[in-house]
Amino acid sequence: MNASQVMRAVRITRHGGPEVLELAEVAVPAPEAGEVLVRVGAVALNNTDLWTREGAYGRPGDPGAKSGWRGPIGFPRIQGADVAGRVVAVGTGVERSLVGRRVVVDPAIYDSEGPDANPVGLMGSERDGGYAEYVTAPAQRVHDVTGSPLTDDQLASLPTAYGTALGMIERGRLRKGETALVSGASGGVGLALVQLARARGATVLAISSGPKIDAVREAGAHAVIDRAGDIAEQTRAAAPDGIDVALDVVAGELVGEGLPLLREGGRWVIAGALGGYDVTFDVRRLYLHNAQVIGSAMHTPTHFGLLMDLARRADVQPVIAAAFPLEQAARAQEELSRREHVGKIVMHP
Repeated sequence: MNASQVMRAVRITRHGGPEVLELAEVAVPAPEAGEVLVRVGAVALNNTDLWTREGAYGRPGDPGAKSGWRGPIGFPRIQGADVAGRVVAVGTGVERSLVGRRVVVDPAIYDSEGPDANPVGLMGSERDGGYAEYVTAPAQRVHDVTGSPLTDDQLASLPTAYGTALGMIERGRLRKGETALVSGASGGVGLALVQLARARGATVLAISSGPKIDAVREAGAHAVIDRAGDIAEQTRAAAPDGIDVALDVVAGELVGEGLPLLREGGRWVIAGALGGYDVTFDVRRLYLHNAQVIGSAMHTPTHFGLLMDLARRADVQPVIAAAFPLEQAARAQEELSRREHVGKIVMHP
């Protein structure tokens, strides 16, 4: 690669609707010291892409403020956190043997170097991402999956959705034989939670609705609770002894309704607010039962390493709902926002 080469990329120059996504020709980024350059094979879409584009994250003390994942966005910004592809060049201090390897990029920007570091930024939000033909990434965040039987589309589906799901499962200490309740089960993170909790040996109850119920059952849910009905009543019927761990991306009213369903010492893990960020619950249901409410943002480097082990063995099989070319990024995001699909939407640069 030489520095004069250009690539196609989709970027945003301001917050707004799908119309702010623009296809541009930009210089291929050069890998700096400690970085690699990846030719993008597939990039997966996430709700994070929509909320970053809209500036929907708010800020501490100002929930209505236009903001990226962790603060103001530096525009123009190339979106896209989830990349699978091949290493085509390396910066100084990086093993040349990485060139040609098939990789998945851990999109998290961490607060420290340790194995349990917290994510404080995200590729596609705090640094340029994979809505492009090429992207740079720190070499230590690139995981070699050359031998994995999964497709590029499936591998690209893993980082944010499955990383977030595995982070929730690990932080919630879900063990084999326990009962898990998964909200928003047909979405990207929800379907990942169903698959990963099932792979761990848990009994999985999933909340979904309408035509998506069959797909959620197919992903491994032991029972599906219809969102249109009384969730608490259905859950009690399916799990009379209660829930050990709730894996929740919906929040809103579900938290108040659901906390009484937890068993003694139960854990309610929240990683999203699709149902609203204003939550009310009876605090007695928390302390009298030694329950815990746990916030979970993405994953740690340790969690991501566990996920890549699963990917190499194809122990999880991401479901692909649709694939779009890069120039149809706006259409792809609109499709995502409609929430009529089951599985992941990907783009091919």
